[in-house]
Amino acid sequence: MVSARGLEVLRAIVQDYVETREPVGSKSIVERHAFGVSAATIRNDMAMLEDEDLIAAPHTSSGRIPTDKGYRVFVDHLAEVRPLSPAQRTAIAAFLEAPGDLDDLMVRTVRALTQLTGQVAIVQYPSFAQAHVSHIELVGLDAGRMLVVIVTDTGRVSQRLVFLPRDPAEDEIVRLRAAIADLIVGRPIRDGAHAIAERLASAGGDHRSPDDAVIDVIAMTVAEELDEFRQDRLVMAGTANLARRESDFRGSIYPLLEAIEEQVTLMRLMGEMVADEHGLAASIGRENEPFGLAEASVVAGEYDASGARARVGVLGPTRMDYPSNLASVRAVARYLSRLLEEDEGAR
Repeated sequence: MVSARGLEVLRAIVQDYVETREPVGSKSIVERHAFGVSAATIRNDMAMLEDEDLIAAPHTSSGRIPTDKGYRVFVDHLAEVRPLSPAQRTAIAAFLEAPGDLDDLMVRTVRALTQLTGQVAIVQYPSFAQAHVSHIELVGLDAGRMLVVIVTDTGRVSQRLVFLPRDPAEDEIVRLRAAIADLIVGRPIRDGAHAIAERLASAGGDHRSPDDAVIDVIAMTVAEELDEFRQDRLVMAGTANLARRESDFRGSIYPLLEAIEEQVTLMRLMGEMVADEHGLAASIGRENEPFGLAEASVVAGEYDASGARARVGVLGPTRMDYPSNLASVRAVARYLSRLLEEDEGAR
């Protein structure tokens, strides 16, 4: 059983190791922290922490470093999530000010978070399976090209370039837009996708109008976009930080790079993390072994987008500044929720 002072010694070891990258000994704890006891007493506390597998010696006769279990105890019981400084809050506001659309906001979010933390930043798109299509626009260009713009009531905007068999006239574009709008506008994403699938399945026959072939080309593109709306997606930034921090990982960073490239593993991990009452969650080191990411930790917070909850977080080595990263994730998640709420209120 670890004593209250022993847990405070663990806190000191975690904080000092994160700051210095060096194993922490009893003498440095006495010098850096006001425990009011001798180095011998601190050594006894450290021996108890080692018996509980909360700290370990990386080398013979060295100081101690936290284990994954030690980081877990620190995060659950000892870490104090500090408020961000005014300068940090101003930086978040500046990064996220007046985004063009949801895609732009997601990109700005990960850029802000990787700047704040120095880790790989991750943000999940909220699920749009229940969103409604609020608008579709067709913009004729030239050489048979048309821009298809789809907007949902959750603020998602999609733009796709379509190549048509011919250049439609202006009045024909109006008819084409009305035909597609009749299939999807005002309907949930899932229902709109189903209506388009039914139309494409029934294409053919002797009674097709000149517009039908063009409508089918546009409808196939719209169907692809609606299918993307229903899929889970991640946006990430700061992957280069893994290379800069490679020495902080016990083994190869290749599994992390592979997970970032594939995304599926990270989506599963982010989806299964258990949040506390503040919406914050951490998955540390070997807790991530089922996902092949035992070398890394993930810290995440929840944000709200019109009732759909998703996560924003950071990925990095187990030797990370958990209190600062938790504070950054919490602040960015709250700011993101507020922006999306304001955008919803403005529509």
